[in-house]
Amino acid sequence: MNCTMAAEEQTPEQAKTKIIEETICFVKKTLAGAEAGHDWFHIERVYKTALLINEDEKGDALVVALAALLHDIADSKFNNGDEEIGPRLAGEFLDSLSLSKDVVEHVQQIIKNLSFKANLGEVVFSSKELNVVQDADRLDAIGAVGIARAFTYGGYKNRVLYDPEIKPNLNMSKEEYKNTQAPTINHFYEKLLLLKDLMKTQKGKSIAQQRHQFTLDYLNQFYQEWG
Repeated sequence: MNCTMAAEEQTPEQAKTKIIEETICFVKKTLAGAEAGHDWFHIERVYKTALLINEDEKGDALVVALAALLHDIADSKFNNGDEEIGPRLAGEFLDSLSLSKDVVEHVQQIIKNLSFKANLGEVVFSSKELNVVQDADRLDAIGAVGIARAFTYGGYKNRVLYDPEIKPNLNMSKEEYKNTQAPTINHFYEKLLLLKDLMKTQKGKSIAQQRHQFTLDYLNQFYQEWG
């Protein structure tokens, strides 16, 4: 892929394609060596799922694509809890592409309000495009890939798989969620199993049904083997 913007005259669609190509190059470079559950392959899955969902939702395709590609450009949990660094880096990059202020700010707002923990606090922003990208990101947290990602991150943080003596906390505040060191299995109850009912788009809800059931089946198998 050529990561240099062409100088010749382009149609609007060609210009959008170039913007997406530039963004993909930027994300791949920035996330080289990232934790495996939040690497380029995670971004690519969310990007593709967001485009699929948006076929029905008819949101701004460029905003959806950019937000999906940039949503984890600097995840706060890998940056000392800094929740402003992701939107800031995304904004700086998008400004370098001479995009309109409205597009840049919309993408930043989506990144700022996308995560599960962000929704444990007050949410004052909403848009069709946020719903699309948020559902796509949440879908990547459940099902077979979601389970793999949960244990990958648990290993990264050196958390135990499961401790029957440590019960899930189902009423965590945003700060409690950010600072939890609970076993990975607890995360299924504290987040993953809640996502099906938080989907906002029809396609997101449909896809989530099967992945949610797979997650439940996995837990049943886990407990049988544990016992």
